[in-house]
Amino acid sequence: MIPLIGGIMATGAVAGTLSGLLGVGGGIVIVPVLFWVFALLGLAPELGMKVSVATSLLTVAATAYSSARAHHARGSVDMGLLRHWAPWMAGGALCGGILAGVASGRALLALFGTIALLVAWNMARPNTRILAPALPTRRGIQPAMAGSVGVISAMMGVGSGTLGVPLMTAFSVPVHRAVGTAAALGLVIGLPASLAMIFAGLGVEGRPPASVGYVNLVAVALILPLSIACAPLGARIAHALKPVWIKRAFAVFLCLTSLRMLWSALG
Repeated sequence: MIPLIGGIMATGAVAGTLSGLLGVGGGIVIVPVLFWVFALLGLAPELGMKVSVATSLLTVAATAYSSARAHHARGSVDMGLLRHWAPWMAGGALCGGILAGVASGRALLALFGTIALLVAWNMARPNTRILAPALPTRRGIQPAMAGSVGVISAMMGVGSGTLGVPLMTAFSVPVHRAVGTAAALGLVIGLPASLAMIFAGLGVEGRPPASVGYVNLVAVALILPLSIACAPLGARIAHALKPVWIKRAFAVFLCLTSLRMLWSALG
């Protein structure tokens, strides 16, 4: 148990740093690690994936707050975009949390693996793909974008940065501003989605001890302190250098992780 506890705590530190550094959201690290930890402890994969997603969402919400404060202090949170996207993303996250609560664990594994593989491919690209010189202004398009990010992110158990940062940069939002804004939007996703999964998991048998709904409080307690503490560190690093090699190394890790998750979905 001691190595497992140490591994979960280290995951929190890495997740917090990556949240501040790359804006990908620590959940993309937390979900697969928790899934494998729960599998080692004998939890059925069907239930283990739901507990991993819900637990990650709660930690992502708290980490996002810490990371967003650090980015806001450096002026890299677009408050106008945040106010415009937040209601739609929160609504999408609530729907995504409800869907994650009723979907099969195999479906959640397949979704996570597929999206994570696409994210890894995007991060490994040498150049940022630009679709337009600015965000679309036609009525309804940006709400649809924000809502879609909310739904998919909630079902994966990740913050808005995993999908939100590449989406914003594709429409010419500067990368530091995209990362900072996505960090703030992580709270908008994590809170409603985790609440939805708490209610969805009430009374479900076979959950790990100290679980509220699908959220496991032991894992939250192990991950959260280091995740919150390391998020500002990642933000400082992001403003001090161009993290191109870190992005490529993380893309390799994410590719291997997503393939393993897809294999679990098929198994």
